[in-house]
Amino acid sequence: MEFGLFVQGYVPVARSSVDPQAEHKALMEETEYVIQADKSGFKYAWASEHHFLEEYSHLSANEVFLGYLAHATERIHLGSGIFNPLAPVNHPVKVAEKVAMLDHLSEGRFEFGSGRGAGSHEILGFMPGITDMNHTKEIWEETIAEFPKMWLQDEYVGFQGKHWSLPPRKVFPKPYGKSHPAMWYAAGSPSSYAMAAKKGLGVLGFSVQKVSDMEWVLEQYKTAIREAEPISDFVNDNVMVTSTAICAETHEKAVAIAAAGGLNRLQSLVFRYHDTFPRPEGVPEWPELLPEYTTEIIELLIAEELMICGDPDEVTRQCKRWEQAGADQLSFGLPIGVPYEDTMTTIRLIGEHVIPKIDTDPVHRTTRFREAADCRGSGI
Repeated sequence: MEFGLFVQGYVPVARSSVDPQAEHKALMEETEYVIQADKSGFKYAWASEHHFLEEYSHLSANEVFLGYLAHATERIHLGSGIFNPLAPVNHPVKVAEKVAMLDHLSEGRFEFGSGRGAGSHEILGFMPGITDMNHTKEIWEETIAEFPKMWLQDEYVGFQGKHWSLPPRKVFPKPYGKSHPAMWYAAGSPSSYAMAAKKGLGVLGFSVQKVSDMEWVLEQYKTAIREAEPISDFVNDNVMVTSTAICAETHEKAVAIAAAGGLNRLQSLVFRYHDTFPRPEGVPEWPELLPEYTTEIIELLIAEELMICGDPDEVTRQCKRWEQAGADQLSFGLPIGVPYEDTMTTIRLIGEHVIPKIDTDPVHRTTRFREAADCRGSGI
């Protein structure tokens, strides 16, 4: 199992209300988290693209963020988690150009994750008046298979669709190397996992909450990908899942950090903005918040495998549970209101004590897939 980091530009009101530079500091700190993760042996860093989501995510221009990190890092793969390729948000050709440019700047370390937006507040900002949020699926389905053609055809044959069109054009730059970056899809429902697998796409499993959720994820995905009809140059057989992670020198210190991290507000914001997600019983309507997390609640979340938290030995055991369940990649959502130094300690301790015991392959899985495609050459 490989390891990653997920950043999103979280700027909680508890921080912005006392510091006029809170947004700037949060964004700059997140670049430092990724730089440290690169030094600590993490293989992936994912940066969100969200719009209009106050507090929850101020990282909107993630291609700029990732371009900076392409120069500031050496080994870690940098992924869009996500780029939104819906024509009303970002014209598909512009997305293809950004992906190829980041592929060059990172010298083959870029990962192309795509998706359809967070919920009605974000989607309706670009598509006012629609009443069915599933409308975005139609646009994404129409678009996603065009990217490999834009990258690999000398002159892109062009496209005439319902939602966007382009006459034949040469799209530049072409990706770095003979193939193109691995393609991923941010999936939620079981049917979305299966759909991604049939297209040969990796899955960014932001919806997976605990280890037991891996059962239906893998059943849907691993079965379907055996019969993939890839839209790209190669199959990216990969399921990435995310979890909160806090690692400290002792169990007691890790739990105390988690209890003071404002996790209840972040979780409440998830259901404020991701309103297409099913709302679990007991989750209140915004602006009412979930109760503040006590040390007792943190201990319960650890016991229920809803959070990775503890000293390095405990965190290693918790991560191995994800590996045993079949996760291909475990990415940590670290910047969650936890102080900067505690977050950096988590990254360092996981890099020093956890990753060497679980990820013993020096080569990224997606690099292997891409190199195999380079050997075949493209038929697109």
